[in-house]
Formats: sequence, C-alpha cells, structure tokens
Amino acid sequence: MSIFAKSGIVNVKMVITEEKILSNIDKVQKMINPNSKKQIIQLEDDAFFMDLIDSIKTYIVEYPKKKNFPSSVYKAAYELVEYATNQFEDNTKQIEELIRQREKNICLATKLKSVLESTQNKDKEWKENVKGISEEVSEDIVNALNAIGRSKTDKTDNYINSVKLVNARVANLESNLHIEIDMERIEDRSKALSYIGIEVAESLKAVPTPIENAIEETPAVSVVEDDYLTETRVDVKPSLWQRIKNIKIVRIIRNITKIRIRIDVPALPEGRGNNN
Repeated sequence: MSIFAKSGIVNVKMVITEEKILSNIDKVQKMINPNSKKQIIQLEDDAFFMDLIDSIKTYIVEYPKKKNFPSSVYKAAYELVEYATNQFEDNTKQIEELIRQREKNICLATKLKSVLESTQNKDKEWKENVKGISEEVSEDIVNALNAIGRSKTDKTDNYINSVKLVNARVANLESNLHIEIDMERIEDRSKALSYIGIEVAESLKAVPTPIENAIEETPAVSVVEDDYLTETRVDVKPSLWQRIKNIKIVRIIRNITKIRIRIDVPALPEGRGNNN
C-alpha cells in the first residue's frame, strides 16, 4: 500500500489514524442521533463518548502541516459540529416550549384551586366558574367540581373523593413532574452537544478550510490565515462557531434555573489526549 494519501499525508500511521478518526466521528454522530436507542444520560459519566471527542480534538490539534489537513476529516468534523449545533438549537426551542407549558400549568393550578374553593363555599357564581374552566381541564375534574357544588354535605364519600381528585390534579399541575423530567433529559443531551461544539469547533479554528470546501456557503469555523481566507472565499457568512457563541449557553441555563429547574454546569473536562 502506498504511504501517500490524497490529502498529502506521508506517514502510514497518520493515514490509519485518519480512517480511525473518521470512524470515531461516525460513532459520535450516531450517539447524538435523537432516534438512537442509546441516549447520553450524563455527560460526565460517559467516558466512551468523551474519549471519542478527545481523540477527534487531539487529531485536529496535533496534526502537522495544517494546510495539508485531510479534507475528508475536515468535512466530517464540520458536519458533526453542524449537526450538534442544530440539535442544540432545537433543544433550546423545546426547553422554551416546556417553560411556557410549565407557566401555563401553574396558572391553571391557581385557577383550579379558586374554582374548587368556590364550589366548596357554594358561591352564587360557582356554576359559572366551573363552566369557565371546563375547556381547560378534563371531564372527570369538571364532574368532580359539579358534584362538590351540588353536594348538600361534605361528609359523603362522593364529596370527599371529588375533593381529593381535584386537589390531586392541582398538585400535579403545580409539580410539573413530567415537564421537569423532560427538561432534565433534554439538558443532559444539550451538555453533550455543546461539548462537541466547543471542543471540536474550537480545535478546527486553527485548520485552513480545504480548497475543495472553500466555496461552500457556510464554513465550519473561521480561518486563521487571512490571506488564505481572502483567496478561497468571496462571501463569508456567519460561521458555525459564531452560532455556537450566539447560543449563549450560560445565559439560557441561568434562565432555566430561575424557574427552579436545577441544572449543574461543571467546567468542561480537559481532553485525555487519547489518539487511538
């Protein structure tokens, strides 16, 4: 086998490593696929995932003669960063929607408690109050409220069970347990996605865009050599790296914690330097 590669590499070990890195990039892409059966639960506990990222980062950083960097690896790494960044942005939209749903549930819980009190006190407008909330709650809750309002005494089993049912629904709306679980799951994925964006995209910043990719619409990262950038690109649109910075991860997470969703943001671990 020839020791030369299309990218100009003249080291057999590096050629083999290129194939290995392409395989590692593919493994990472499959791991972050939202349809994958194996989901990343905790970034800090997934040593295999972090080792894969470290191997990719180390390959890019330590590669000699950056102008001869393999276009196949550059393209694969770029696509990985783009894929991760797109998913991170989608996750952010999902979290924002969950926040809105949480706020809506809390408001509904407050309203439902007020209607329950109205039926228990037999207020003149209790029937109108139940009717007003009927489209926002399930039929069993409406029936329970009506049973409470019509009851002549608060000692019957029907009355007691109806009150318990409504109070349980109020507690469920206030706790938003399913929403918090969903948010924690999404945030765990976002940590892994942001780790890819920060680690891989940052290392790519030192690699000139391969000529065959230079005319692409959006480069993965900004090129360090200004002359090379000028010669190979006419219209440079915002890079993926800029998109990653624009995500403002810390600000988003702080906004989430304001609604009492506890999210830990540990410092990103250093690469292990594993190039195998």
